[in-house]
Amino acid sequence: MASIYPSLIASNLLNIKKTITLFDPHCSGYHLDIMDDHFVPNLTWGPMFINAIAKATTKKLWVHLMVENPSSFLDRLSLPPGSIFTFHIESKGDHEKLIDAIKEKKWKPSIAINPKTNPKNIFNLLDKIDQVLVMSVEPGFSGQSFLPDSLKKIEKLADHRKKNNLSFSIAIDGGIHNNNIVELKKVGADEFGIASAIFKQQNPLGALEKLQKLIK
Repeated sequence: MASIYPSLIASNLLNIKKTITLFDPHCSGYHLDIMDDHFVPNLTWGPMFINAIAKATTKKLWVHLMVENPSSFLDRLSLPPGSIFTFHIESKGDHEKLIDAIKEKKWKPSIAINPKTNPKNIFNLLDKIDQVLVMSVEPGFSGQSFLPDSLKKIEKLADHRKKNNLSFSIAIDGGIHNNNIVELKKVGADEFGIASAIFKQQNPLGALEKLQKLIK
């Protein structure tokens, strides 16, 4: 069943506890962006803020690390078992070793690929992870337009998953809205990180519920 994870980076950050209280009964969990101002030209939350959010909700957390050295965050994050830990294939380090370390934490390893990265670059790792995240915008900023080539990437990953009897989920992040979410689900997307199409709307909770109805 497809799931939507509201991306809290686009919410009213001064009222984030209020937002979590409002959204908890209505969503699968939350998408949380960590950016280091090196891997991407933006700086967001650090481990202390993510850990505070983890204490404020019982919902699943999907932490997306847009950072040069994702392994450095392993011991600084206090996430509940089952949380999704997404690192970029374009980041530094031994990716197989990182996947093993994520599993030792009882988290779910997830690999993100940038718009210019060929999905084939991660085919050798797909039997070791729980999720692939297709970036449908350039990572670093919320509110960008969806890149249509992302649909072909999802199709390619879904085809590879089926042919090889693999179980990883396919996630998508960037430029998702009412007019493309149905097609994205149709070609194979399972999980959606959504920011502006929820939190930049007049009624954010109503916007989430409308998106959820579209993918039921």
